Amino acid sequence: MKSTILFQKKVFTQNNILSIVLIPFFLLVIIPIQAQNVSVELGPNEIGANEQFSITLKIANDRLRRYGDFPDIAGFEKAGTSSSSSTNIINGQISSSYSVTQSYLPSREGTFKLPSFTLAVNDTEVSSPGTTITVGPPKQRNAQNPFFSDPFDNLFGRRNQPQEFVDVKAEAFVALTTSKDTVYLGEGFTTTLAIYLSDKNQAQLQFYDIGKQLTDILKQLRPSSVWEENFNIENINGQPVTINGQGYTQYKIYQATYYPNNTEPIRFPSVPLTMIKYKVAKNPSVFGRRRQEGFKEFKTEPRTVYVRELPPHPLKASVAVGNYRLDESISEQELNTGGSFNYTFKVMGEGNINYIEKPPVRTTDAFDFYEPSVEQNINRRSNQVTGSKAFSYYAVPNEPGEYNLGDYFNWVFFNTASQQYDTLSSDIQVLVEGKSRKNEYISSQDVGSFYNRIAGVNNTLQSRNNDGWLQLAANILIIGMLALVAVITFKK
Repeated sequence: MKSTILFQKKVFTQNNILSIVLIPFFLLVIIPIQAQNVSVELGPNEIGANEQFSITLKIANDRLRRYGDFPDIAGFEKAGTSSSSSTNIINGQISSSYSVTQSYLPSREGTFKLPSFTLAVNDTEVSSPGTTITVGPPKQRNAQNPFFSDPFDNLFGRRNQPQEFVDVKAEAFVALTTSKDTVYLGEGFTTTLAIYLSDKNQAQLQFYDIGKQLTDILKQLRPSSVWEENFNIENINGQPVTINGQGYTQYKIYQATYYPNNTEPIRFPSVPLTMIKYKVAKNPSVFGRRRQEGFKEFKTEPRTVYVRELPPHPLKASVAVGNYRLDESISEQELNTGGSFNYTFKVMGEGNINYIEKPPVRTTDAFDFYEPSVEQNINRRSNQVTGSKAFSYYAVPNEPGEYNLGDYFNWVFFNTASQQYDTLSSDIQVLVEGKSRKNEYISSQDVGSFYNRIAGVNNTLQSRNNDGWLQLAANILIIGMLALVAVITFKK
């Protein structure tokens, strides 16, 4: 018989867990942000009894610092929340968007009213007129789906009298796995919490209050000294895997990549996961109960990930860690002094994209490089975090000649693939023609009236050693003043 999990909540979203990709705080302070825009979107108002209704809160151009409780809907129960975010920085302006989705599970078929409601968001409020939700019969699903319910549980609303049930052994286990056992400081490793069902399993299992359980589990699992990139699992789908030569189906419950901030070992304790486990009727009939509900607790094994120091290097304390490559572009390579060009230094690959800083640019008289605009993209898929961070520079050439931009743009990082320090350097060469802008720069400066008088002033050298009489006169004047003060004081 095929392994089966009966999933009470088809779409799983993490309850009260908000994972937002933030840009560094100093950018939020220094760079102006556009006005925020807040909206509420409602899901389809016609759903099946085995589907979910959703309310999505969206905010643009501001961080989602806090928000109020989503409304309760009669005939529905809350199934947890999920979140997403994106951030762009162009010409010093931040463009960002965040969204939080609350999912609801219908408890029965029928027509339900969602009254108008108001949500508090940051320091403002947003309103929705509400809607009417129609819940129809369950929509047909693939019979191979392990979350498909038994259609004979309540056929015609009839149940047989209590009968004998037998316990079937569950060939399943819950495990917390990590992609690596040892990492360098700042190197990412992916942590996965999942339940595994053997292909030989015959027991029927069902997730029980998974949103609340996961919230409690993550309070124990989440390390305090890491940067987290949460994969935000919204749908629990089975994936075939092989363990020790035996076939299993893996159902991921939680997955995130952690980047350690210090060298202390990261210890994951053993955590429990409670599942609903059904006993099956010894002599099932078409109109009788075919199973009896019970509970079974699974536990993970404790796990430790060790963190190593980076090798010695002058930039050891500030370099990014990962497996990166350079993708660069320039608007044109044949330039004229006084003109302008755009150059993009784009770092791509696997690692903590948020930690990537702009490359240090060498300052010379040959070019004027202005502060770059920044664009960041992060992808969380296939058990890894990849992405890119692009720094787009506006520049003006000042001196004619041939230049290698590699002399100006170099970015050092620790390469986790080679386990040594590496440098991304520009390979672009530019040819600058025209006159030097040095004299143009000097002539453009206002030297003031003092320098304008130079041409009309006598430039004959004169000695400054004949000013002794001035010192004598000054000394006599000082003595006279002291004598006057003494006389006045004596008379008083």
